[in-house]
Amino acid sequence: MYHSLKELLHKAEEKETLLSEIVLENEIDKFGKSREEIYEMLRDRLKVMEAAAEKALTEELSTAGGLISGIAMRQMNYAESGKTLCGGFINTAMAMALSGSETNAAMGRICAAPTAGACGILPAVLFAIREKYQIGEQEMLNALLTASGIGTVIMKNATVAGAEGGCQAECGVAAAMAAAAGVELCGGTPEQSLTAMSLVLVNCMGLVCDPVAGLVQIPCAQRNASQTVSAMLCIDLALGGMKFPIPPDEVVEAMYRVGRMLPPQLRETAQGGIAATKSGQEIARQVMADEA
Repeated sequence: MYHSLKELLHKAEEKETLLSEIVLENEIDKFGKSREEIYEMLRDRLKVMEAAAEKALTEELSTAGGLISGIAMRQMNYAESGKTLCGGFINTAMAMALSGSETNAAMGRICAAPTAGACGILPAVLFAIREKYQIGEQEMLNALLTASGIGTVIMKNATVAGAEGGCQAECGVAAAMAAAAGVELCGGTPEQSLTAMSLVLVNCMGLVCDPVAGLVQIPCAQRNASQTVSAMLCIDLALGGMKFPIPPDEVVEAMYRVGRMLPPQLRETAQGGIAATKSGQEIARQVMADEA
């Protein structure tokens, strides 16, 4: 059993194994299930993630107010245009993240990882890496274990709720989970996984939660895309040898403290940030009128 990222890393290094193996052993011990039973549950979740990451790439989904309908398909078309600034890989990953958000807003089936509002990030990172390196199912399942282990520690010692910690606790933690898992997929070490995780949280420290009209659409979808890219960048920073002097557990603690310092207006109440702009308020009135 581990209660901190330090303990998780220590166990992995002590046994000279991956973070995913330590997480798996913990799940077996905690729930009394076999390896195959746990992997079967992970397969089900991976299928849900894959379907959501692809669903809106080729069709425009109906979302409340039409606020983000069609954004994933347009981004995917752009990714395939050959005219992108950041290349097809990054743009395809963003499109998959947007697809997850659009599917969620259309009341489709998603896997909250760690929340519905941040559901597009982990799948986008994992599936983009899978396509780039032709990674097999077993490695993908192990990546989910690593992501879940990171998420579990953060939930235990901090929060993943926008209402408590701002969007840094939702999209930020999702990206942190994705970065740690992505490093493992790319052949990095457990230490590099935690470095990537820390860098993600540092780079979005203080990110507010300000959903327009109180809906998990704007700017949630756009942040799913941007935090997907952040996870990719932090994976490369970690794999490139970047060291970070603040221990991962202290980064999580800092994120939590910062989140608690945010005023209520910036924690999912739709009373601050872009939700409180003139245009944001007008969109809210239109959405409410449409639903009346």
